[in-house]
Amino acid sequence: MKKELVKDWMTRDVVTVSPEMTLPEAHRLMEEKKIRRLPVIEAGKLVGIVTRGDIRGAEPSGATSLSIWEVNYLLAKLKIGEIMTARPVTIAAEETIGEAARLMLEKKISGLPVVDQAGHLVGIITESDIFRLVVQEWHKD
Repeated sequence: MKKELVKDWMTRDVVTVSPEMTLPEAHRLMEEKKIRRLPVIEAGKLVGIVTRGDIRGAEPSGATSLSIWEVNYLLAKLKIGEIMTARPVTIAAEETIGEAARLMLEKKISGLPVVDQAGHLVGIITESDIFRLVVQEWHKD
């Protein structure tokens, strides 16, 4: 398992958003695609990442004194660029799964955008991908 590479386990067809996408649009996209994180791309390069937790954190609590119309108006104006994690931790496709797992544990994150040397997104590796590898290894015996 130590010799397995990120490129062999990452998801290549990654759903991405721009920093200009609104919070409700991103939330809807995550729900439709059943995904938990969205890399943010601008001018072809990775500039951030937004997670389901980021979106939940940006939405108002039920204890708000704003009316539903005021809340919806404010949310409709909130852009992903305002709530994303800028300059996220990334990994290269040629790195090992062990290194990806170490980074995720160390940084307490559940996914890593995979980028090339120019900063272009080529995939994403998540804890689910690593778990899939572990299960496959267990079933080899």
